[in-house]
Amino acid sequence: MAFVTTRDGINLHVKDMGSGRPVLLIHGWPLSGDMWEYQTLALVEAGYRVITYDRRGFGQSGHPVTGYDYDTLADDLAAIIDALALDAVTLVGFSMGGGEIARYLSRHGASKIAGAVLLASVVPGILKSPDNPEGFDLETLAGLKKQIRKDRFHFLRSFARDFYGMSLLGGPVSEALLDWHFALAIMASPMATLDCVDAWGMTDFTADTAAFTMPTLIIHGTWDSSVPAKIAGERAAKLIPHARYIPYEDAPHGLFATHHAMVNADLLAFLAETA
Repeated sequence: MAFVTTRDGINLHVKDMGSGRPVLLIHGWPLSGDMWEYQTLALVEAGYRVITYDRRGFGQSGHPVTGYDYDTLADDLAAIIDALALDAVTLVGFSMGGGEIARYLSRHGASKIAGAVLLASVVPGILKSPDNPEGFDLETLAGLKKQIRKDRFHFLRSFARDFYGMSLLGGPVSEALLDWHFALAIMASPMATLDCVDAWGMTDFTADTAAFTMPTLIIHGTWDSSVPAKIAGERAAKLIPHARYIPYEDAPHGLFATHHAMVNADLLAFLAETA
């Protein structure tokens, strides 16, 4: 199935590969479902059915001018789960994609979900508040949007280097991979790129964490400057007390690529444990 149509008529580009227990991978900002290349290959070869999709406004999905709030994005995820008749599916959300999992569970329940994985996720929220004093302030988010409006292409180039920790780690990924990242990122519409900053930057998922009643794995890099573990992963682990939390020492935000062997091994172990 190439596309799933949402309730408001947006076509979401979907890739459905392999057979076996389903695993649905939800991409981060500002990429597309193709960011999961390392994980897709490992999971399919291990005998799993792997589903990826491009969020509305990104990749090959429709590019509407509205609908970039988490309620709508969670309903888009529900549309895919329903259209593919998925049951006992494991949801894996990277960065912004973790928010879709949290909001999906609180809006649609967990009856079809076997497990959840939050990978360098924004859950339970990254905005500065009394409960999250080290979070990002509104001025920082506004500054990001200003850079995007001024020169989205330059912003995406420079953002990618921090995303993969190039300055901190001395080049954990190749320049070719950075080019691939850029190619995926520029496919997003300018509107989606801007509006999703507000979505992942300002949404509070604290109440949604109560809906994580299934086995949950949280993985976060200790060198993540895009979504620091102290303001997200560590807090999520406290709010979801039954979750297993694995910090990756010296890993940046883009650990799905820089530490793909570790991510794949931990993901496969989690799937085996929750079979």
